[in-house]
Amino acid sequence: MTTTTEPPALRDALGLIKDRERVAERLLQSSAKHSFDPDTELDWDAPFEPGKWFWPPELVSLYDTPMWRRMSEEQRLLLSQHEAAALASLGIWFEIILIQLLTRHIYDKPATSAHVRYALTEIADECRHSKMFARLIAKGGTPAYPVARLHHNLGRFFKTVSTTPGSFTATLLGEEILDWMQRLTFPDERVQPLVRGVTRIHVVEEARHVRYAREELRRQMLRAPRWEAELTRIGSGEFSRIFSQAFINPKVYTDVGLDRRAAVAQVRASAHRREVMRSGARKLTEFLDDVGVMRGVGRRLWKSSGLLA
Repeated sequence: MTTTTEPPALRDALGLIKDRERVAERLLQSSAKHSFDPDTELDWDAPFEPGKWFWPPELVSLYDTPMWRRMSEEQRLLLSQHEAAALASLGIWFEIILIQLLTRHIYDKPATSAHVRYALTEIADECRHSKMFARLIAKGGTPAYPVARLHHNLGRFFKTVSTTPGSFTATLLGEEILDWMQRLTFPDERVQPLVRGVTRIHVVEEARHVRYAREELRRQMLRAPRWEAELTRIGSGEFSRIFSQAFINPKVYTDVGLDRRAAVAQVRASAHRREVMRSGARKLTEFLDDVGVMRGVGRRLWKSSGLLA
């Protein structure tokens, strides 16, 4: 078997960086023990339970706004269902980008290495997740909510030109905020059992993806030439702006009978919503600061995204 090893003294602000192959072997072992087939693991035939949320109410975009306080409970529940569908649609868009970024990353690496084998395992995970999200949307009978055409095309551009450390930074951005929200969702008994099951599977499997991306980003940032590190900072800052905007799909408000412009304005003015997004991003932004991504223009872009105080 072809293997690669890292110099024993490779360190950053967080300490010693573990050997790439050893990390991948552990992740492969975890994948063998804790991977799921959503088609058989979840009860797709069970009806949704009346009066239960599709997303915790505190995570619904309009929560604690004047418009929210005027809405009926039925309309609030409906909004949670449409926002859950919009987030599932966002997840599919992002995971398709991630699959392509991972494929680029391993294209010229030894195919028999554990690092590449784990990347292929993660790609298989992401394919299952995307199908699971699509099935959840179809089960609920809501529309799918593709991202705005501008964001769709910017995603196409980004996945083509991104630096390797930029790819792993974007991977963490897409995974860690949703992961934070889903960790609040799957134990919440107010939420539909099927939604809780979907988020539980995603949380368990995404934990490995986050570990893989964090370890590789640390390694990449140490080795990146100055121009690549700076391009990564700027690119990740801009992607944070795109991603934070894509988290809200304004069409959901129209589809549940709300004034779209007024709803968007109230979400933007909501202190609660700002705190939700910053809380979801806090562990990530602290990590990115430690590894040298949060500097200069890139840091200012992150602040303008609303994900960094």
